[in-house]
Amino acid sequence: MNHFLKENDFNTSDRLKIFNLASEYKENRLHHHQPLAGQTWGMLFFKSSTRTRISFEVGLGELGAKVVVLDKSSMQIGRGESLEDTARIFSRYLHGMVIRAFEHEMVESLSRFGNIPIVNALTDFLHPCQIFSDVFTLAEKWGGRGDSLESVRGRKLVFLGDCCCNMANSWIMAASLFGLDLVLCGPENFKPRNDILDLLEREGLEARHSFTSNPELAVENADALYTDVWVSMGKEEEESGRIAEMTPYSVSSDLFSKAKQDALFLHCMPTHPGLEVTQEVLDSDRSHLFDQAENRLHMQKAILATIAS
Repeated sequence: MNHFLKENDFNTSDRLKIFNLASEYKENRLHHHQPLAGQTWGMLFFKSSTRTRISFEVGLGELGAKVVVLDKSSMQIGRGESLEDTARIFSRYLHGMVIRAFEHEMVESLSRFGNIPIVNALTDFLHPCQIFSDVFTLAEKWGGRGDSLESVRGRKLVFLGDCCCNMANSWIMAASLFGLDLVLCGPENFKPRNDILDLLEREGLEARHSFTSNPELAVENADALYTDVWVSMGKEEEESGRIAEMTPYSVSSDLFSKAKQDALFLHCMPTHPGLEVTQEVLDSDRSHLFDQAENRLHMQKAILATIAS
């Protein structure tokens, strides 16, 4: 039984299979490949969502599954039922679970106590489905197809802002797995933390990232710039302080111009124009946010189909 909790839960061969399958699904949205036909999958969301919920619910349906959407407020887990009992109940009713949670331990515990596949649809630590979709998008832009992974190797991607958030952590994992040269750029007290560095070491993955607090230096010769919200869900009480510290790392047209002339801009959305990125950059023809959002559907279908195989 497979789970997808972190980026390296699939080996190199399976990653290639997933990217190839995502390309096939994108080329033929009306395919009749339904590896989840006859199955019922649960979707448990502890955080609000637009792209993640829609892409998973649509994707599961296109793969043939029935979907049960759950939330904490309508379940006994919200009144103190243990994760162990919850996982065992899920396993008696469902064929798999997609979970969007705060604590990464939540998805790890449910995968450990149950006996059905668990897909991490986001935790505060990692966002593996988003990062696979983003690498797919980069491969499309640089290699012509989302499975052209050699086109990604050796490219310089700069992540600006909160460099200890889940997306920064996932880019650290992606740099190691896909051969990107990653530069993380933000305030000194938002640099990568030991939890992600320890994970790299435990998993025997090569570190391919560096950190700087100088945005102009960071973006020199960059092939792509990436940013995310400065105030993630659960961090709202830190909003004013975070905005003050992050302001120098906003992706403006001026900063963007210091990267390569054909550099791409990516953002996992939702955006906050005027904070982490300016509207002018968002409106640029080098901004590919909606391609990223669409590719969530194709990539997640490929992940689900591979888990089910």
